Amino acid sequence: MNPGWSRDPQAGTTVVDDRYFQLTTIHGRDYQKFSIDHGIHMVPVDEDEADRLEAQHRVCNIVFDGRLFFPPVGPIRSVLDCGYGAASWAAEVAENDPDCTVIGVDISLHMKPDDLPDNFIPQLDDINRPFTFDANSFDFVHSRFVAGGINRNRWETYLRDIKKILRPGCWVQMVELYPMCQSDNGSITDSHALRQWSHTYSRSIDEVKDPRAPLRLGAMLAGAGFTDIETKMIPLPLCAWGDDARQRRIGQANRDNIQRLLSSFAIFPFTRRLGMSIEIVHNLIDRARADAANAGLKPYFPLYVGIGRKPKA
Repeated sequence: MNPGWSRDPQAGTTVVDDRYFQLTTIHGRDYQKFSIDHGIHMVPVDEDEADRLEAQHRVCNIVFDGRLFFPPVGPIRSVLDCGYGAASWAAEVAENDPDCTVIGVDISLHMKPDDLPDNFIPQLDDINRPFTFDANSFDFVHSRFVAGGINRNRWETYLRDIKKILRPGCWVQMVELYPMCQSDNGSITDSHALRQWSHTYSRSIDEVKDPRAPLRLGAMLAGAGFTDIETKMIPLPLCAWGDDARQRRIGQANRDNIQRLLSSFAIFPFTRRLGMSIEIVHNLIDRARADAANAGLKPYFPLYVGIGRKPKA
């Protein structure tokens, strides 16, 4: 564990060093200084990003028909949410079942709402570090949209840590976005700004993170020793397009999230890691936004879902 804080990993008590609250402003967006300095997470932690995460959660609720748990789970009394962000999923789980204790772990507390259920326990920690929870202590582990924060060399041990802390027969559920734009009609090419944004994003983080990790969820779950593994790729529309009413509804709901994501994901890594000027970055973002909102291009990001069960014995 980092010496900057101490906590009882089962009780959720935390004493936080002031440096984890320090912010740094980069091109008008607020970032957690500790996270930026240590290459942990490269996305803002300001109110705009918290609002985007809440919008993203609403999109997920439509995509998954309101289901918070995908596997066939029984009674759940202890849940771990890895990288809880704005606590949208964790808070909903806690509100739905007051008898369930939901522990959320994140490197930043900045986006955590003030009004949260009593049975939600936030903890400050870096999920790139080995877990310190007791073995066999959780009924369910949730891991969603953490690929931008997990170090490239951490995925194997991350999944093993999750398996260790799950009780036998219990499940992990993973959802990850692969921000490499695709087109349902094949009309997006490398000449489109949205495809250029995707390639630039991958290049900006590839040295420390693994943007292609979502494509390997099934293989990574199997490598960690999980069973009953199921994976699925869902084309997540970036705006309202298609003949299916449900798909158009998802795209309409996702449009605002994507317009904001294209900026949130890009500002720091494009300017500070690639050395691009903010003017060039804003120009690329503006053009990528136009492509993402163009229904004629039928744009989507692949959304990968994976579940796995810890063997009963």
